[in-house]
Amino acid sequence: MAHDWQADFERLVDEHQSMVYSIALRMTGDRGLAEEIAQDVFLELDKSLSKIESAEHAYWWLRRVTMSRATDALRRRRVRGMDLWVALDDHHGQSTEEKGSPLGARLEYLMTTLPEAQRSALILRYQEDMMPEEIAAMLDAPVATVKSNLQRGLKLLRAKATSQLREFIRGVGTDA
Repeated sequence: MAHDWQADFERLVDEHQSMVYSIALRMTGDRGLAEEIAQDVFLELDKSLSKIESAEHAYWWLRRVTMSRATDALRRRRVRGMDLWVALDDHHGQSTEEKGSPLGARLEYLMTTLPEAQRSALILRYQEDMMPEEIAAMLDAPVATVKSNLQRGLKLLRAKATSQLREFIRGVGTDA
């Protein structure tokens, strides 16, 4: 009996599309780019489906490829001279219903301002609930580096949040 790869693919897309999109969105801070990345990831999955050994392998593979594609997209943007880090206006143009609370939107923006390595580690740790050892394996980095990126990323995020959110609460510097 032949294996039904199409059914496997459709099941994996149904189960993991929100995770793939969410990782891409948090990495890039851009909804359109996150959608493109998610499409690319699932196109790659379709090509690589015969190499996927289990549901756990698929889950791991999707997270790793999504992180890789998001990082590549950010690098391409920087090479073209676009400044991702000052894209605050993009976030303020979205309604509260699209983005969640204004505070949540500001926190998501602050995540996009973190250096790539720190942002990657924080997303995988706190969104994907991965342990530092798992993150290290996924990113092909030493565990000590991952732990350092987590610590530095949290410290930097707290510092940014303290100053930015103080202004936000006062209503200073917001267009929303």
